[in-house]
Amino acid sequence: MSDRKRLTILGSTGSIGASTLDVVARHRERFEVVALTARHQAEALYQQCLAFQPRMAVLLEPGAAQELQQRLLQAGLRCKVLSGAKALEEVASLPDVDTVMAAIVGVAGLRPTLAAARAGKRILLANKESLVTAGAVLMDAVRASGTTLLPIDSEHNAVFQALPRSSGAPDTAGVRRILLTASGGPFRSASLRQLEDVTPAQACAHPNWVMGRKISVDSATMMNKGLEVIEAHWLFGARPDQIEVVIHPESVVHSLVEYVDGSVIAQLGNPDMRTPIAYALGFPERIDAGVEFLDLPRIGALHFERPDRDRFPCLRLAYEALAAGGTAPAVLNAANEVAVAGFLAGTTGFRQIPALIEAVLSDVAWRAVGSLEDVLAADSAARESAGGWLRAARHAAFAVHGS
Repeated sequence: MSDRKRLTILGSTGSIGASTLDVVARHRERFEVVALTARHQAEALYQQCLAFQPRMAVLLEPGAAQELQQRLLQAGLRCKVLSGAKALEEVASLPDVDTVMAAIVGVAGLRPTLAAARAGKRILLANKESLVTAGAVLMDAVRASGTTLLPIDSEHNAVFQALPRSSGAPDTAGVRRILLTASGGPFRSASLRQLEDVTPAQACAHPNWVMGRKISVDSATMMNKGLEVIEAHWLFGARPDQIEVVIHPESVVHSLVEYVDGSVIAQLGNPDMRTPIAYALGFPERIDAGVEFLDLPRIGALHFERPDRDRFPCLRLAYEALAAGGTAPAVLNAANEVAVAGFLAGTTGFRQIPALIEAVLSDVAWRAVGSLEDVLAADSAARESAGGWLRAARHAAFAVHGS
């Protein structure tokens, strides 16, 4: 039997999935791709199947899946193509898969990630929403199966590298603070007036990172960093007051851990997601990621500053949701997904994103999380509330401009 790691890549056609396959292609002797999945990018998935010859593939839409199956058969590939959300859970828990890259964007990635955890797969977690919305449920599943969860977000991957192994809670490891760095996005120095007229194209033009549209907008509002604060709480057992966000425009220091003796350990590297992906794929070994090596003399200087919470109210809202606990982070996340989708569709403004989220957090009742169903109910209620807010806002705008 091959001793290669056998992979399912959830969300293989997205930016994280594509970067994962780039690293895998450099180490074919180490990795075997068993299953690939995509939401609707059938052509990209077809090309990936040709290149990596997985045994299974998933597209959400049945018609597209049937068409992909025919194309793969015509190409001479024996790859079984499935469709639907349940199929994602199936390929995440296949008996012959040992590692799952969870890279589906949004709460849609929750169920397959949880299925992988319950099946005891090593999880490479890029889907931060799974921890944000259902941290207690997911971490309970990880502990119950005895599996390993490795963070892919560059910030949490950096923290993981800077913490001692088997450290437990931060207090028992001598950790004083976890410092998550943030580039500040494209609007780090923008005035509140300038933010009124931001377009989707401007919000998606990140100065350092190449990312998908949704996460690019989250970076521009700093909700991405707020979600990462919640994620850090679940990953490392840190209290909200032990997690601090620091603006670092160069995106070279990916995060830091400060210890009670005054030491600060940081992880540095060029802003390329292949570095944390390669770290997690090879763990505990180090493998080549194909990334340009860091040239500190060329960079010359590194800068740090505190975030402006007036400019970035989403960061405050995330801390408040974490402090509230229960289903509040799930409400926060759902409201944000609806708001960002509205912004990208051109139906709502950039500064309306935090306004919508705050309104939904006030409108939807929070409750303790006892099961996945509690999380999904909160997610549904928040989306309904957010949809109502958007409809009311459009009606008000029409009344003003139509009068």
